[in-house]
Amino acid sequence: MLFAQEASFAQDKTLILHPEHWPRVESSVVTNPEIETRIAQLLGAMTLEEKLGQLVQAEIKHASPADVRRFHLGSVLNGGGSWPSGNSKSTHQDWLELARAYYLASTDKSGGRTGVPLIWGTDAVHGHNNVVGATLFPHNIGLGAANNEALVEQIGRATALEVAATGIDWTFAPTLAVARDDRWGRTYESYSEDPEIVAKLGAALVRGLQGALDAERFGSDRIVATAKHFIGDGGTLNGRDQGDVFTDERTLRERHGAGYFSTLAAGAQVVMASYSTWRSYKMHGNKYLLTTILKNRMGFDGFVVGDWNGHEQVPGCEADSCAAAINAGVDMIMVPEDWRAFLRNSLRQARSGEIDESRINDAVTRILRVKLRAGLFDEWDAGRPDMKWIGHPEHRALARQAARESLMLLKNEDETLPLRRDARVLVAGHAADDFEVQTGGWTVTWQGRDNKREHYQGATSILQGIRQAVEKGGGSVTFDPKARTDAEFDVAIIVFGELPYAEGEGDRAHLVYQEHNSEPLKILQQMDEREIPSVAVFLSGRPMVVNEEIAAASAFVAAWLPGSEGAAIADVMFADEQGRPRFGFRGRLSFSWPGNKAQVRLNRDDDIYVPLFPVGYGLDY
Repeated sequence: MLFAQEASFAQDKTLILHPEHWPRVESSVVTNPEIETRIAQLLGAMTLEEKLGQLVQAEIKHASPADVRRFHLGSVLNGGGSWPSGNSKSTHQDWLELARAYYLASTDKSGGRTGVPLIWGTDAVHGHNNVVGATLFPHNIGLGAANNEALVEQIGRATALEVAATGIDWTFAPTLAVARDDRWGRTYESYSEDPEIVAKLGAALVRGLQGALDAERFGSDRIVATAKHFIGDGGTLNGRDQGDVFTDERTLRERHGAGYFSTLAAGAQVVMASYSTWRSYKMHGNKYLLTTILKNRMGFDGFVVGDWNGHEQVPGCEADSCAAAINAGVDMIMVPEDWRAFLRNSLRQARSGEIDESRINDAVTRILRVKLRAGLFDEWDAGRPDMKWIGHPEHRALARQAARESLMLLKNEDETLPLRRDARVLVAGHAADDFEVQTGGWTVTWQGRDNKREHYQGATSILQGIRQAVEKGGGSVTFDPKARTDAEFDVAIIVFGELPYAEGEGDRAHLVYQEHNSEPLKILQQMDEREIPSVAVFLSGRPMVVNEEIAAASAFVAAWLPGSEGAAIADVMFADEQGRPRFGFRGRLSFSWPGNKAQVRLNRDDDIYVPLFPVGYGLDY
């Protein structure tokens, strides 16, 4: 049976398709005959209702452990801003106990149930970022500037430990978008506009999350990774979130496919379908790309998960009904709220033949394969990491290193940096002591807003890091956010940037930071008039037009979204006792930096390429 989009795609004469040009990918995770035998046995024992339950992922706010047991649900997730009992300050024990309750409900075999273990997915995209007290690493744009493969693998390892300690076995990461228009609200989730950097760092994160070698892969201290969002989400027209990618198949493959070739080779077990469309065809209903290319040509044998109600955007579908997405190749449907109705409709569609029986069996086979490989059928508590790893000092040290290495020095007039630690320092700017701005979206809440300081247990703000460095060196720090003091200072540090956002709420019409004489600019100009050297520290999820701010500052540092370890900024900016740099500026641009309002789609492979700062740029001492 052909659905509306599938039929239209098949008849579209403007599409020139070459499946044979896509590479075959050899995964480092090899087929295990014992697992395949076990899958066949389980599949043979399952009822249709049990099979369809495996295809559904519900949100923890809308599905209790009792629901999991009754409806045989294969998965739950906690979306951004969702926690046990709806409490944003849930303890680590709260998370663990809820995970155990879901597991026990799913594995209950009473009444003839097959008892397939549930898998819980979470958006641990820069650490275990929904959990209070967890280590928060820099967002991907900062890691792209650091461009340190070994470091990213270590970050994956640390994230896996913290996630597994709360009883969760699956993260929706890494994001492999090659962001091409920085107006897109998810630009900071991209490592780079360069496919090679995305491919390298994405594979490194997968190795860290899942393990790189057979002996360590999917141990009790590892979690399942997700390559997302397949495919082309970073190339939408005008940088519109969930928009259309108007490109030929070759560009889709070579530019936007690079991260999938590397991460699937590294063993990624789940691929998430993109909200976006390719040439007006929704990815959640694109059988050619999900099945013909990803599964058949590239050889992916894990499962495809949908994004949050992404299936409802497929023509002819609703949130509670979408046979087209399942038949196209989405194996697990993320249907957070309407999952009961979705199950009822899917059962009806399966019995009528609208959903192919072979497609249901294939989807369940893939889900069982991943669960068996990940060890979910083993004893649940055996070897699970201790909660001490959540926010562990080793992980915070790693996050601090990552934040240091991500820092970009764009200007250093008259060798303003490094700063003396015995100096009289004025700290100003709205972001100097603001954890929301420092950590960005996907932090405790979805948008990274409406949080309190107690949500950032163990974190250090940029101001706190400066105080620690200066007071230890015998200097003094005055914090005056609007710089209204008339006191004399040796240097002023002004910290400012974008307010937090996530996904489409971060889409912009242009890349000018603030068009009408911003407050940070006024402070920088004031310092210039007073002949006080100034250091601008800019926090953002993308390169932005800040020409006036750069011109007014003595030194300008792009700090991206550094995470919980704000002290890293002082590590690099302040000298040691002998006046020598303690750390260098290692960050190099992985995105082109615009010089004017018209440069919204600016990439180094453009025919005309005149950035303010090109990819690879970055000063050091």
